[in-house]
Amino acid sequence: MKKNVSDIGWNFSNSYTSFSETMYTRISPVPVKDPSIVIFNKVLSKELGLDFTNLSTSSVAQLFCGNVLPEGSEPLAQAYAGHQFGHFTNLGDGRAIVIGEHISPKKNKFDIQFKGSGPTPYSRGADGRAVLGPMLREYIISEAMHALGIATTRSLAVVKTGEYVFRESPLPGAVLTRVAASHIRVGTFQYLASKGDVSNLRKLVEYSISRHYPHIEKEENLAIALLNEVIKKQIDLIISWMRVGFIHVVMNTDNMTISGETIDYGPCAFMDQYDNTTCFSSIDLQGRYSYGNQPIAAHWNLARFAETLLPLIHQDENEAIKIAEQIINSFKSKYEIAWLKMMRAKIGFFGKEGMDSMLIHKLLQWMHSSKADYTNTFCYLMGHRLGNIKSYQETTFIDWHKEWQDRIKRSKKSESEVLSMMQSVNPVIIPRNHLIEESLQDAEKGDLSRFKKMLKFLKYPYSYQEGLVSFQIPSDREYKTFCGT
Repeated sequence: MKKNVSDIGWNFSNSYTSFSETMYTRISPVPVKDPSIVIFNKVLSKELGLDFTNLSTSSVAQLFCGNVLPEGSEPLAQAYAGHQFGHFTNLGDGRAIVIGEHISPKKNKFDIQFKGSGPTPYSRGADGRAVLGPMLREYIISEAMHALGIATTRSLAVVKTGEYVFRESPLPGAVLTRVAASHIRVGTFQYLASKGDVSNLRKLVEYSISRHYPHIEKEENLAIALLNEVIKKQIDLIISWMRVGFIHVVMNTDNMTISGETIDYGPCAFMDQYDNTTCFSSIDLQGRYSYGNQPIAAHWNLARFAETLLPLIHQDENEAIKIAEQIINSFKSKYEIAWLKMMRAKIGFFGKEGMDSMLIHKLLQWMHSSKADYTNTFCYLMGHRLGNIKSYQETTFIDWHKEWQDRIKRSKKSESEVLSMMQSVNPVIIPRNHLIEESLQDAEKGDLSRFKKMLKFLKYPYSYQEGLVSFQIPSDREYKTFCGT
């Protein structure tokens, strides 16, 4: 007997609708012509407690394009604001609709969102649609980030709509199903603060804590407690990005989640040759969101978050500013401590020595001057060789390598202990930009073989697998990313 969409395990509890409707608009996805499943995440669906095994393929497609909505869903588009490249503006879900908050068997709550599901009141004249390539891009990179152990939204499905979306040329339309701990952003708080809505702002603080940080619900000042928790989460997130060479590219405040998850994989990329100024963006000409500027951008965004909380931090504005500045100013030292700890793990240093920072920076300086691949250099230190790369035979690197080995010996740890630590934080495969683009070009023509093969390897980024080498080789081609897809 075939199941219907109400029998597969959906368990909706839509708490966001308790807010004033100034914060969202109830709206349903716009129906599409001829949906078909492109890719479906069976592992994630199982984690969510959903069972699609007895549902026809066409029914699954109808569900994940929004033509049919499951019982209990309450679709809405969220309003928010944001500083985009430093400039404040009111925004909102222009092409995304949260159909509801699903509670998994482990009692975790997730937003289920359709991206590319049609225009909303926040679309600002756009069509609200998405095209296949970028939706598959978000699918593969978000799943790769999850496998890397980095906090991220997830991808449950990509469905072709059977319609064309017009950009510079007609492109196949698609809808992505995004799964997130929530879609509450720094920009959500900015939206309320800009309206002077202290009542809903206080409620949003309480709601965010209840949903993401219940362990601080008894704190005397919830705004201060939330600010401290979000700072911790963002430091952890940026450190993770830096660890694997990930560059978000669009770190606007509307793309910083309160939960600490990576969100929005439009123009993101991974660094090949090590260079702190690596940016990739076609529009970020000043490198505001370059690899090395990501902690600076996070610090700036958190300051904007703190500004929204001032009325709740203290009734006296001057005192509130003083308290907020003290908390925000702690970011730099906390980040530097966390970064050094992460880099020690990447090169196998147990314990602490005063010269560790100098040794780490010497390695990074050599990588930059030699145009060495970031990921593969750490693979080399773990004993994995990718051909006869001349830069590792340079005197500067050989001298550093000796200093490194001497430092390893002083820790008095076994080779297996050192290697185990390094292997736990250094991926042997990342989503190489050129390979992602090639797989997406094939996918747009209907051939997902390369895409699925790459996805298979990316599921186990810290393990060597047969046939992996072709996915480890960097490209020397210039790479640019674009927004608005």
